[in-house]
Amino acid sequence: MSKKRQDLVERAEELFYENGFHAIGLKRIVGEAGVALMTLYNHFDSKEDLILEVLNQRGERYFAYLEEAVTEGNAKDIASTARLLAHSHIRWLRSEGSNGCMFLRAKEEYSFENQQIVKQVVAHKESLRSFFLTHGMTQKHALQLAMLFEGATALTELHDLDDVANEFTDMVHMLFKE
Repeated sequence: MSKKRQDLVERAEELFYENGFHAIGLKRIVGEAGVALMTLYNHFDSKEDLILEVLNQRGERYFAYLEEAVTEGNAKDIASTARLLAHSHIRWLRSEGSNGCMFLRAKEEYSFENQQIVKQVVAHKESLRSFFLTHGMTQKHALQLAMLFEGATALTELHDLDDVANEFTDMVHMLFKE
């Protein structure tokens, strides 16, 4: 990927996450990324194509982040895997922002305008459950853990991240009591 394309994606992600998708125009993105509008159109056919790439890259980074936690954590069982994932999710929220879920925001803003964006969001959310299943969780535990992850993400918009983190990790520990 070219540096200019990556700069556009990274700056767009920051702006979209902080302000929402409809509130940010392409001129602001290219201005802050330091590229020409034509450069954007050389890489993306539309703002929606840019949004799809932003979501794609964010999702890939997130799952790589979770996978790294499991791999490096040497989890011995499902309970320790769940705890590693919960701690990793909190670290993600601390580093990537606690402004709620960018994917759900995209779905909310584009639910009646762009079904491709909606489908990508739904696929991302299903990927979280699938990720848990591939790491040994039952269907029930995968759904419960996904609910806890989503709840923690949503609550960081309204509550102190440390408070949310403490309750989230306590709930994961209770769910996966040994």
